[in-house]
Amino acid sequence: MGNAKSSAMSKEILEDLKLSTKFSEDELAQWYENFQKQCPSGRISPDEFKKIYERFFPESDAASYAQHVFRSFDTNDDGTLDFKEYIIALHMTSTGKTERKLEWAFSLFDVDKNGYITKSEVKEICQAIFKLIPKEAQEDLPADANTAEKRADKLWSYFNKKDNERLAEGEFIQGVLDNEGAIHLIQYEPKK
Repeated sequence: MGNAKSSAMSKEILEDLKLSTKFSEDELAQWYENFQKQCPSGRISPDEFKKIYERFFPESDAASYAQHVFRSFDTNDDGTLDFKEYIIALHMTSTGKTERKLEWAFSLFDVDKNGYITKSEVKEICQAIFKLIPKEAQEDLPADANTAEKRADKLWSYFNKKDNERLAEGEFIQGVLDNEGAIHLIQYEPKK
């Protein structure tokens, strides 16, 4: 894959990212330059990633959510994010198609990476998402989604599964697509 410390992105990575993200060569070169400045080692550690998230959510406790997001982005399970993982994650979560975003969301909820989601995993991620919501914003949430537990129960109910059953990726994606309210439970976007 090339030398992570190299000042120029390898042609192989560049071509792969152009195909898989539809970002232009100029955009990728600019992001690579910024990435190298921010991460001279060519990798982002979990702690560095957590600090990035804390800047996005200064009024919240972003640590556990950042840990789960990092795990879902670290596709080769080496404990760091390289430039390619970073750009693919950026693409999937910001400019990707809804279905691709939901594939990523499934990997976020699949805490043990076994290919299925359980209700306990839904509760764990809903707890992490809920910690992102500032206290004053929590007061404005609907009564059936104003705690992490209620959000998890409501989300799980959309999938028509018993508490001890598992949810496959296709079922998760279809369940979210079929239930407009589900998308609001699997994410938190601060009001601008």
